[in-house]
Amino acid sequence: MTDNRAQNGSSILDRYLANLSVEVEPFALCMLQSGWRLTLPGPPCAMLHFVVEGDGWLSCPDGTHTEVGPNWLMVIPTGTVHSLDTCENSEHELRIECTPTGPPVHHIIAGESPAEMVVGCGTLNVRYGESIGLFDHLSEILVVDLSGIPEIPGLFNSLLEEQSRDAPGTPVLQGAIMTQLLVHMLRAVSARSDSNLAWLSALNDPRLAKAIDQIMEHPFAPHTVESLAESVNMSRSAFAKRFHDAFFKSPMNLVNHVRLERAAKMLTSSPLPVERIGKRCGFSSRSHFSHAFKRHTGLSPAEFRGQ
Repeated sequence: MTDNRAQNGSSILDRYLANLSVEVEPFALCMLQSGWRLTLPGPPCAMLHFVVEGDGWLSCPDGTHTEVGPNWLMVIPTGTVHSLDTCENSEHELRIECTPTGPPVHHIIAGESPAEMVVGCGTLNVRYGESIGLFDHLSEILVVDLSGIPEIPGLFNSLLEEQSRDAPGTPVLQGAIMTQLLVHMLRAVSARSDSNLAWLSALNDPRLAKAIDQIMEHPFAPHTVESLAESVNMSRSAFAKRFHDAFFKSPMNLVNHVRLERAAKMLTSSPLPVERIGKRCGFSSRSHFSHAFKRHTGLSPAEFRGQ
């Protein structure tokens, strides 16, 4: 029974990983001299830290300190102020008030060279099928030791090198490289019993995976909470609660999200009239489609198509 459960979880994780959409923002290299602390603002979306070299600490306002070393990866939840330290009681502090801008790879230097600790930092947007943000509702900092994986240093160095080139196709290659890093991270996290990624714990429930597959593969079908629950042999109330606990939205919220994302693609790639696109995407009238689309994107379908 345990082997079957593990096999099911593995196959479901494979399906999630195969559908990841990854966007990487420019990275900064943070270099800290011994005795220094670098305090960073709460990121507008999930932020990734990767320890390139040296040992140190990740500190939070609640007083918690986590020791980290080379090839450790940290994911910081939205809005979480945090610090990187070379020791538990740093004597000097450099406080960053906003996300830096500059060259393709920005350098933040706390103290003078030589640096005792070097950390690559950048924000990232990771979604499943462009609909479920994998880190949108992360409640605590996620810390993963990847030092036992030989490929990790080369992957991160490739990411920085590609960013420095700033050549055609750079975003695509960066996303591909970051996806490989995330696959290693998710493999490690999925094996832990203390994972605080709610969606990841849901991978152990093949019923939810089946419902997600139905929504992603057939978003324009006449789905209801009742029909989705029935298709996975669950009661309506149990299915709705389990779904919301895992993905922080109702099943029909996700259905509408996927439909509107598909509609946005059609508006930019198809000459079909707005009303026909709305009907193809499951909306009963142009006004219903227009109102829903504007709530979703901030623009009317016509404005979105014309931008």
